[in-house]
Amino acid sequence: MASTANPAAPRLKPGVAPLRAGEGTSFVLRRLHSLSGVIPIGAFLLEHFISNAEAFKGAIAYGKQVEFLNSLPGVFLLELFFIWIPILYHGLYGIYIWYQGDNNVAAYPWSGNWLYNSQRWTGIIALIYMVQHTYYLRFTGVHLPTHPMQAFAKVQGEFQHPWMVVFYAVGIIAASWHFSYGLWLFAAKWGITTGERARRRFGYVCTLLAFGLILIGAVSMYGFLKTPYQPSDPNSTENIVMR
Repeated sequence: MASTANPAAPRLKPGVAPLRAGEGTSFVLRRLHSLSGVIPIGAFLLEHFISNAEAFKGAIAYGKQVEFLNSLPGVFLLELFFIWIPILYHGLYGIYIWYQGDNNVAAYPWSGNWLYNSQRWTGIIALIYMVQHTYYLRFTGVHLPTHPMQAFAKVQGEFQHPWMVVFYAVGIIAASWHFSYGLWLFAAKWGITTGERARRRFGYVCTLLAFGLILIGAVSMYGFLKTPYQPSDPNSTENIVMR
């Protein structure tokens, strides 16, 4: 009696899972979410990393950079419409996408699936980091727009707690990776990189960008850590209220 050979089990080809465009309102919201992550949030992130690197030069250089940024014309409106509202939308809608998504890495071990999950979790970590960072610097203690030369000492004060140093490091890594891989997704979803070869090459660029941002963040942190502790001037301390 002839035996029937068992059919070979289907193999999952490693690679990036197909990108799926949404429909109707969901499609528009997701496109806006993707766009806001690059423009203007991505541009602000790059500027913020470069500005913070002034800490490596010392307290005076860092204070002058903070003073310059706060002296820009219409700085409140610039922050409101090009930083805070986009970040609020991107963060809240990102949480919605994260909640709706499926964690199926074990069932579908595509490299793209692992990257998708890394994007979800680094987004949550980066959001928590930004909330804490913004609250501490803008709404507690010394009012930095009024006393920009106190900015270095204020950040340095947080670094007196070892767990905050770790928190900052993790936040910088998460934000760097989330933006860099988000930029790769943006190029793929918006048809800028077409084809597997173009996406793979741009992936190398985005990976280098992520490591570059992490390096800049590390340099900034080192600037605060290498300088002897300079406590804030008590005479400049004021409780922060919404202005």
